[in-house]
Amino acid sequence: MIVILFRILIVIALALLVYTWIQYYRNPLRKLRIAKAEGDFYFLDDPNNSKKNVLFVYKGCLFEGEKYVGTTEDSFEVVDIQVTVKDPLELSGLRRDDLYFLEEEILIRYPFAKIEWKHPINKLLI
Repeated sequence: MIVILFRILIVIALALLVYTWIQYYRNPLRKLRIAKAEGDFYFLDDPNNSKKNVLFVYKGCLFEGEKYVGTTEDSFEVVDIQVTVKDPLELSGLRRDDLYFLEEEILIRYPFAKIEWKHPINKLLI
């Protein structure tokens, strides 16, 4: 009886380990950190939640965009996104063309949005 109970507990423990391992590898924040370390582009967003900010990484720089909902001609959509950078020192090496690429990627996901770049990014666009 004790042996059967012990085997059941081992199976439950293995199932819990597999579940934890799968959740770890599916974590989007982990993918964001990996993209930042490798210098890739990664866009993390929940399009169904307008209160959750947009996070994206490009060339090792982490950006955050605050979404604001407004009205369009026939529906409520995200109409304004204010983009800031977490660490301004990470902006070194970014060019104007890179910011245009980021604007295009945001507009693909939010076609009605007006993108406003906050300091110090807006100094590059002037």
